[in-house]
Amino acid sequence: MKPRFIKSKLVLALIACGIGQGAMAQDSANASLEARIAKLEAMIVELKSELAATKAAPAATAAAPAAAPGATPAAPPAPVIQSTPILTAALPNSKFSAGGFIKLDGMLTRTDGGEIPDSSAGRLFYLPSATPVGGVDESTDLDMSAQFSRLWFAADTQLDSGDKLRGYVEFDLFGGALGSEAATNTYGLTVRHAWASWNNWMAGQTWSNFQDPAALPDAVDFIGPTEGTVFVRQAQIRYTNGPWSFSAENPETLYTPTNGGGARIASDDNNMPDLTARYTMKGDWGHFSVGAIARQMKYDTAGALSDATIGAGVTVSGRYVLTPADDLRYTLVAGQGIGRYIGLALDTDATLQSNGELENNDAVAGFLGWRHVFSPKWRGNLFGSFAEFDHIAASGGGATASAHSVHANLIYSPVPKFDIGAELIYANRELESGADGDLNRLHLHVKYNF
Repeated sequence: MKPRFIKSKLVLALIACGIGQGAMAQDSANASLEARIAKLEAMIVELKSELAATKAAPAATAAAPAAAPGATPAAPPAPVIQSTPILTAALPNSKFSAGGFIKLDGMLTRTDGGEIPDSSAGRLFYLPSATPVGGVDESTDLDMSAQFSRLWFAADTQLDSGDKLRGYVEFDLFGGALGSEAATNTYGLTVRHAWASWNNWMAGQTWSNFQDPAALPDAVDFIGPTEGTVFVRQAQIRYTNGPWSFSAENPETLYTPTNGGGARIASDDNNMPDLTARYTMKGDWGHFSVGAIARQMKYDTAGALSDATIGAGVTVSGRYVLTPADDLRYTLVAGQGIGRYIGLALDTDATLQSNGELENNDAVAGFLGWRHVFSPKWRGNLFGSFAEFDHIAASGGGATASAHSVHANLIYSPVPKFDIGAELIYANRELESGADGDLNRLHLHVKYNF
């Protein structure tokens, strides 16, 4: 009750009491009037008590604004999850974030050129170099795995000076087997990305700057158009300024001896980094990107034989939005001495001739994909991919000459961040000798992003 209202009632009661006392002097025998006076005196006592309680109330309560009619009561304060910093050794004002996904893959695979070995990564995703060639027709195999489940962690700091620092690490479970499919199905943790950045500079392991991950189709398979895209993660130093990026990356030479029957050799004799440059335009229409690479191929056999050559390549890639429900995704890459960058090292960079000289292998590859969103819960993708390689005549006939694949998938998301997908894959690989093999696969997955 408001103090002003209480005082008004008190005054009225006093007036009424005075009137009652006057009437009693005139007619002291009026019992009804005496009862009335007693009642008014009791009211005065009660009003005095209410006034005293109002004056004693806390100032914060008296000054609190009245709630608007129909207003929702204020929510109670959120509980404190952690009272100390997560990043105890980080700079002040650093922010921590984490995420990843759980992914179950199941594949039914049939090949007509032999069986994919149990130890091969080709049993877990589409790996063109693992498509068997020259063997007998193989019955359908079923493989299931959760190895591509993933975790990432990041720390971001903005200093008072305006400088921005970031650290990022990402892992999956695609490491070497620590158990067996007979019991534990245990696998090692694998480093995918590990890098730190300071403003425009980045140092560590991540996607090659020669690669455009944003152009990849929405695939159920781990990559999808594997033979038609650049796909490399490696250590590097990168500088980015607006649409431009430049990098110096870890070198590695893959070559095939002419008398090796197609067996490849990895040389770690390089003394120059792989150099890349990329320009990317972005807009509501999608993005368009052009990349280039220049690199050294080198081998040295303890002074007995050695040689070095220079390779180069270019790539054009992007995503073009046709309608709110449709987009096209594409990549085209070509060059000499870039075999290890294409299709998870589908071919080697060079061929070692009998005279000890390296001869670069030519390569061209690409893919085109169409994505359509049927509804908020249903989407589908159709894409085709190819790669072709040209070696010198005396390469032995065992190297991959070409590979191609066609993919069609349908993905259902009953709730956001939760996918159930199915993808049909047909693939073919051909050797320089002319022998080839086909792969047919139904790939299913269940994936929860968090």
